[in-house]
Amino acid sequence: MTRRELRDGIFELLFRMEFHSEEEFEEQVRIFNELYDEKQEEIGGKSIDEEDLEYIKNKALAVYSMRDEIDAYINGVSENWKTDRMGKVDLCIIRLAYYEIKHDDDIPQKVAINEAIELAKTYGTESSGNFVNGILAKVVS
Repeated sequence: MTRRELRDGIFELLFRMEFHSEEEFEEQVRIFNELYDEKQEEIGGKSIDEEDLEYIKNKALAVYSMRDEIDAYINGVSENWKTDRMGKVDLCIIRLAYYEIKHDDDIPQKVAINEAIELAKTYGTESSGNFVNGILAKVVS
């Protein structure tokens, strides 16, 4: 999988976890894997391999386990938009990008921001790209 595909998978798993308890994490990984494989089968693609699934799972779990810390930081820099008012899609994307900016030395800040904006344009509303960009600009300043 490409980095973009991996990030997309991490986002999808994080989004799923917004609606499920931490105890259901492994079940959500299984469901994610099954849905991914079904989608790939329809388009003639390859199933996700174990290494990529482990990467997605581990990174999603790392972000998920830090969500309180991440949300506190986001709440401190955002104006008029606290995390409890943000859409789940935008929030998951911002959390993932925050993690990549602050805790993943393999990913340059600009790449994390650009990829977050692309995710927001794909999964969010018409204004999600600008919103995510605005929040992340404060994270790196």
